[in-house]
Amino acid sequence: MNTLFILLQAAKGEQSTWMSLLPLFLILLVFYFFFIMPQTKKAKKEKEFRKSLEKGTKIVTIGGIHGKIVDLKESTVVIEVGNGMKMTVERSAISMNKEIMGQK
Repeated sequence: MNTLFILLQAAKGEQSTWMSLLPLFLILLVFYFFFIMPQTKKAKKEKEFRKSLEKGTKIVTIGGIHGKIVDLKESTVVIEVGNGMKMTVERSAISMNKEIMGQK
C-alpha cells in the first residue's frame, strides 16, 4: 500500500496512470461483489442440491414439469409425472424451486 502512495506522490504535477486506472479497478471490484460472486454461490448451491436428491423427492424441472423421483443415476433422474408415466431427465434440468421444497 505504501508503494502505491509513493508512486502517486512521484507524479505530483501530472495525473498518474494509477489515478486514471483507479475508477476502472473500482468498477471491476463492484462487478465482482455484486454480480460474479453471488452467481458462483448460487451455482454451487444448485450443484449441492442436485447431488443431494433422493428417491421420493418432489421436483420441478426447468421446463415446468412436476414429478416425483423414482430412480437416480449418475447424470440422469427418472421421475414419475402421473398415472404411472415416467420420464428420464438430466440432473441439470432440475430446478431449485423453493415453493415445491416448502421454503417460501
